[in-house]
Amino acid sequence: MQDATLIQDEAFDPAAFARSHGSDHVADIVEKLNQQPAEAVAAVLTQLSPERAAEILDQPSLTEAAEVITLVPTSHAGRLLTAMADDRAADLFRELELPDRTRLLAQLALPIRQAILGLLGHSPHTAGGLMTTEFVSVPDKWTVREVLEYIRKVERTRETIYAIYVLDQNTQRLLQAVSLRRLIIANPDDPILSAARQITPVTTSPDADREEVARLITKYDLLAVPVVDDVSGRVLGIVTVDDVVDAILQESTEDVQKFGGMEAIDEPYLQTGFLEMIRKRAGWLCILFLGEMLTASAMQHYQAELDRALVLALFIPLIMSSGGNSGSQATSLLIRALALHELRLGDWWRVALRELPTGLTLGAILGLLGMTRITLWQQLGLFDYGPHWGLVAMTVGSALVGIVTFGSLSGSMLPFILKRVGFDPASASAPFVATLVDVTGLMIYFSIALVFLRGTLL
Repeated sequence: MQDATLIQDEAFDPAAFARSHGSDHVADIVEKLNQQPAEAVAAVLTQLSPERAAEILDQPSLTEAAEVITLVPTSHAGRLLTAMADDRAADLFRELELPDRTRLLAQLALPIRQAILGLLGHSPHTAGGLMTTEFVSVPDKWTVREVLEYIRKVERTRETIYAIYVLDQNTQRLLQAVSLRRLIIANPDDPILSAARQITPVTTSPDADREEVARLITKYDLLAVPVVDDVSGRVLGIVTVDDVVDAILQESTEDVQKFGGMEAIDEPYLQTGFLEMIRKRAGWLCILFLGEMLTASAMQHYQAELDRALVLALFIPLIMSSGGNSGSQATSLLIRALALHELRLGDWWRVALRELPTGLTLGAILGLLGMTRITLWQQLGLFDYGPHWGLVAMTVGSALVGIVTFGSLSGSMLPFILKRVGFDPASASAPFVATLVDVTGLMIYFSIALVFLRGTLL
């Protein structure tokens, strides 16, 4: 896209907005700009200093940032991209179409361009895709005084100065990580390595999943974790805790949407187009609908039993929902445990052994409630279940035990199966589990009914 004429609503004055809100907190500015069209946001950025405008573009909460940067005059856009953090600029370039990407990359100095292209070479869901190349690294021969003086010089060009990475002067391999706190209290004339804790620094590889990076930062209480090349041992970049928080919030949003039975959407709800919303939701709905058609087929298979014992049909919603609910509970627990690395694929048998007695116990509780309900309604005259109401109660109670147990087992095993074949465990959505348990639940229900009611109602 070539430089576009900046068009904005007559009621919105970009110059006045820049004067009135230019000194506000950047998060508040972004919140206000998100209410304006991309053309108006681009016009505002041209009214601000490049540093302030870059600070706004650096905010992940700014929607349509990629479209905004294409509407800024090319030369000015180059200055804004230069002032941005490399990792955020890389995120923005990922969303650009190839012509715009090529045009804007040409505006960047060679070192910045190479840094951004290097970040673009990694998946955005990995440590390499999250990392920034703007970190503080120093040779191992420097003194504490030299390091402090260096930090004063480069502070404005680094994303964080709270962690200093000490490299071997000859090989550039990572030797130690020193916190700014320890650096400040150290003797200025001592070697920098004397200020480091004598422990192996926590690192991650560029291909590590972002959830693994979050686990490391949480486990070791880090502000940043260095991303190290597996072969050379050199630091490629660092992932800061704020980048991890943003990534995990995005990951959690995607998981919640998948668990609700739809594809993850990339834009805020009100900014997602109608056709995009239909595309994201229709596919899963069709798959679930086809699955529910199996439920109809199962009921047709047992049509004769339903004709002879119509009372069984009264409890079908109760039976199916109980199994689906137990399966959804188990799936939710297992998806979270796998995401937090509390479980590995090899732990499936331990989970099965745990869920089997859990499902039996939960099923027994629901079965007892179901039998009590049938007995009370019969004895109080609220409903007549017929002369064989006791057998009907036994059928419902036993079916609940079987179906809740099956729901718990299938719901807990499905995330393992999906992860094993390479799919996201979050795809084991609640509607998907419920559909699976609906079909099998009917089979369990009517099979148990044949055992208890054969020779009476059946």
